Amino acid sequence: MRVVTISATYGTAGSQIGPAVAERLGVPFVDRAIPSAVARELGCTLEEALAHDDRAERGLGRLLSGTMRLPTVTFGGVDMYVPGAMPLPPEEFVRRTERILLETAQERGGVFLGRAGAVVLAGLPGALHVRLDAPIERRVRQTATLGGIGEREARKIINENDQARVAYVRTFYKTDPADPRQYHLVIDSTTIPVPACVELIVLASAALD
Repeated sequence: MRVVTISATYGTAGSQIGPAVAERLGVPFVDRAIPSAVARELGCTLEEALAHDDRAERGLGRLLSGTMRLPTVTFGGVDMYVPGAMPLPPEEFVRRTERILLETAQERGGVFLGRAGAVVLAGLPGALHVRLDAPIERRVRQTATLGGIGEREARKIINENDQARVAYVRTFYKTDPADPRQYHLVIDSTTIPVPACVELIVLASAALD
């Protein structure tokens, strides 16, 4: 049973590489199922769960990084933007996310994208932790090309997503997601083609046996 966590900056093809690795390893690709499971557990709407999820287009990271302009409340002594009144504190959503990550990894294995997986599953034997990253100029070009948008718009999207994902990890785990010491493998997937990235990750996962 294989477990791989992937931390991917925006524009590094994480949403392509993750499913391809999962298919090669014969395990689930665990991404959108997480907020759905959190919503079921907490009895809230999927929209509420996504508002606290670092992979969503309007996830908690955007609230923490200040890129959303919503009513301000005080959270932990710090003014921040939140989408109206929250039925539960953000920590509860994060805690449930952690538990679902761990239980899924132990029961079925999987390839997990984002959500500080390298930190949450750091103690799981045999888990491979991967970071996909590249200089912003190459990520801008790749995002613009794949998305059919201009480089200016691509840069704005990347900056907002970078801030959001960094904010999520730093706020709840007090660590820098770019720290290479958290990973077994760091890949520039804007230079190395996606199929080669998939092959590298599959080989590295097998090497941990």
